[in-house]
Amino acid sequence: MTQNLGCNHAVGRSIQVTAGDSELFTYVYRATDRQLESPRPYLHPIRTLGGDLVTVFRPHDHVWHKGLTWSLPHFGHENFWGGPTYSKESGYRQLDNNGSMDHDRIDALDVSDDVVRFTHQLSWRTQAGAHVVDESRSLTTRLSDDGWVLVYETAMTNVSGETVQIGSPTTAGRENAGYGGLFWRGPRSFTNGTVLAPQGKGRDELRGQRAAWMGFSGRHDDNDRASTIVIADAADNVRHPPQWFVRSEDFAAVCPAPFFSEELPFEARSTLRFRYAVLVADGASDDERATALAAQVQKALAG
Repeated sequence: MTQNLGCNHAVGRSIQVTAGDSELFTYVYRATDRQLESPRPYLHPIRTLGGDLVTVFRPHDHVWHKGLTWSLPHFGHENFWGGPTYSKESGYRQLDNNGSMDHDRIDALDVSDDVVRFTHQLSWRTQAGAHVVDESRSLTTRLSDDGWVLVYETAMTNVSGETVQIGSPTTAGRENAGYGGLFWRGPRSFTNGTVLAPQGKGRDELRGQRAAWMGFSGRHDDNDRASTIVIADAADNVRHPPQWFVRSEDFAAVCPAPFFSEELPFEARSTLRFRYAVLVADGASDDERATALAAQVQKALAG
């Protein structure tokens, strides 16, 4: 039986997208986190159609990790990621530079049996209160052949009055730590799970490699089931195909990172646009299934 999509709106705070009676995800668009955690919208919990949880919120090792988020750790001298900032001279240090992405208004919340689309406007402010970015963000949810797909779109306009260099800890001097962008953190039980990629499945050795898509397959505690998540980068994104920040051995993480090893100049009054598609599926995945899921998620981007 086909499940219809739906949406519950906690006005002023979040939306919950459902399939039938089951929650797919909650998107908290007005965050109330501590300044140290760079308050910003996030998706958590995210669940498969079968109900299994595929995100973690505020893990004790990195409390600024929030399910699936758009996060930039090196935005000039500002940090829109949360926690300490890396420099080659000092390593990681906690600075007074944890900015926030603040919800301004909702432009659209369209709900039908087949699609849920949410669009809102945000203002990025530094910890000191400077307004540096205006952003339009859109999340579109559809069911797919093997799960469900979220298309995540952002358009950021630089209103700071100056060119900002967007980078990562790697561009600041830390080897192979090029995280930043759309970042997914998986549940604890996914640790030592399988990173999926066009070049074949693996683990941390895939970090820093370029690909049009990557993903992750892991197992759950309690029920011995498995789940898979696949993220695709749109062909018109800057620096497509991107390098990917992926982790398995310490914790599960997948992040298409356009600023992994080279800073990107973000000129004053210019607009940067990025599009991604995220597929969430029940069950484990080998290389063959990962390729099939990638085709579905890339189809969602093309559509």
